[in-house]
Parts: sequence; C-alpha cells; structure tokens
Amino acid sequence: MNAFVDLRSDTVTRPSPAMRRAMAEAEVGDDVYGEDPTVASLQEEAAVLLGFPASVFVPSGTMGNLIAVLLHARRGSEAIVEANSHVYNSELAGMSAIGGVIPRVVRGDRGFPDADEVEVLCREKPYNYAPVTLLVLENTHNHAGGTVLAMSEKDALIAAARRHGVRVHLDGARVLNAAVALSRPAAEVVSGFDSCCFCLSKGLGAPAGSLLCGSEAFVAEARVARKRLGGGMRQVGVLAAAGRVALRDNVSRLADDHARARRLAVAVAGIPGLRLDPAGVETNMVIAEVDPPEALPAWLAHLEADGVRAGTMGPGRLRFATHLDVDDAGIDRAIAVLSSRRG
Repeated sequence: MNAFVDLRSDTVTRPSPAMRRAMAEAEVGDDVYGEDPTVASLQEEAAVLLGFPASVFVPSGTMGNLIAVLLHARRGSEAIVEANSHVYNSELAGMSAIGGVIPRVVRGDRGFPDADEVEVLCREKPYNYAPVTLLVLENTHNHAGGTVLAMSEKDALIAAARRHGVRVHLDGARVLNAAVALSRPAAEVVSGFDSCCFCLSKGLGAPAGSLLCGSEAFVAEARVARKRLGGGMRQVGVLAAAGRVALRDNVSRLADDHARARRLAVAVAGIPGLRLDPAGVETNMVIAEVDPPEALPAWLAHLEADGVRAGTMGPGRLRFATHLDVDDAGIDRAIAVLSSRRG
C-alpha cells in the first residue's frame, strides 16, 4: 500500500483488482500477425468510442503522436504546434529528429492557438519557404493546467487548416477528461480531426498503452510505422485487457477527479505563498504559482515530509493531478499538509 498521497501525475495509478484479473485471464495471440483477440477488441471499442473507423494499440502516446506526424506531414514541411504543447516540449523532438518535420511554434491562449493566426500560417508561401502540412492540437492541455478546448474553438481551428489542405491531429492524451468536462460524447469532442491519440494510463488507470485512431487506410499505415519504430508487440493482450477494463469502468468516474481538483484548488487559493484562480481549474489539474518562485523546493520538501507528493510544471509552478488512487480523504490530507506550512 502506498503510504503517500501521490498527486505528482495521473500516471502513477496502480492497476485495479479487476484489471489484474482481466490481465491474468486474457486471451492472447501474436499481435504482429494481427492475431491477438483482446487487442482487436480493445481497438474496436476505442474506435467506436471516439467515432473513428479504426484504431491501433501503441505502447505510448509519444509513439502515437509521432506516427501521426510521420503519416500526415511531409519531410521538410512544418507542423503548427502550441508553444507549451506536449508534442513540442516533452517528446524529445521526435517530429524533427525522426520525421524531418519542423515545428512552427505559436503561442496560444490557455494552450490553444488562435484560428486566424493558424489560417495565416497555413496559406501558400513562396517556394523557398517550408509549407505547413499539419496542425497538432492538445486537449486537454497539460501545461496550461488541464484546460479544455471549447467546441467552437475546435471547429474554427480545424476549418482554418482545412481551407488550405492542412491535416489536423489531436494529441488527446486526456481527451476523455475533456469529454466529461464538456458533458459531450467523446466522438463529438474529436469530430473533424484526421486522427487522435488518447492514453489509457493517464486518468483511466491502465498500466500502459495508447490508442491511435483514424481512417482504415491511416491505421493500416500506422501499423507499419509502429513496427518500424520498434512498437510491434506480441502477446500484448495482457495489457490490452487492462485497457478494456479502463474504458469500461473508469471514464465516467473522471468527473470525481475533476470535483476533487476543484475542491483542492479552492483550498490552495487561500494558502499564503501560493497563487491560483480556482475558476481556471477545468479538469484534474491544479497548478499553483509559488510566491516567491524560489520557494518551490521548500514546498515540495514540506509536502514530501508529511506524505504528500506534488509535481512541478517549470520554475515556480507546483502541480497537483487528481486520479483514481486519490480519494476524498487523500485530498483532505493534502489540504491539511499544505495549510500547515509556515514561512
């Protein structure tokens, strides 16, 4: 049993007893041959949930996003990415190092680019300028604090890209959080995108894996790209089984994480030395500005000493992520420890 209230990330969860049973009992086969029935079932369920014709199980969201870039964008072209996006900051420059694609960085509001700026960037340029062939959006936006892309904003951004023949991929690692926050079906939240990658081990509690969704032709190509990147897996139904349980049991309960994050945010807003606007907490992320910023290590040490773990999001930014392994009592404990710090 974990003695800590671990709020560093929603990736630190442990598989539930139901997941462990499903993993132990999973029917498996060689997935490189397309013979693992549990993987096939997971892929079908994920595609239906997100409203795409097909999906492919990949080891990580980083690989899923990279495959999308490789298939949608041309070498030597540009992909529009938001300045604080995961694909730009936290995926080891894979789009450039492996795909030969140049990130065209734009600054967004709450993590989302402006549609008018995207339109300008997508317009045809003189031949000696690299063309834009892909727009990558992130929903929810991690670094911005789990913010949700509004449906109207999404439609405007996709339309701006479409008018210039630019494809659009969604890094939807936590898109099911967005769907729950918007009270919309996930398929509506991702409608219009050429592809979407979402994560099973962020918030949904599975031990590993993501699903990359798209057209039948796109997914067929994605399977080849996955193999080329070393992501071909054999009897991986033991992991896919946990993913099926995650989709069955852990989507609707994301609302509990959001409610706990809001309760934590209200408490944090009243603690001297920490600043945040609780109204900006939309899903399961709570990011507080430490005042002064150099006090961040002291805050982390204070929390750790009393059994609460938090993460960071850059200099002077303290992050808490709620998830299924932190209940109301855990939030109470975190609030108590935060409130006990003096000086």
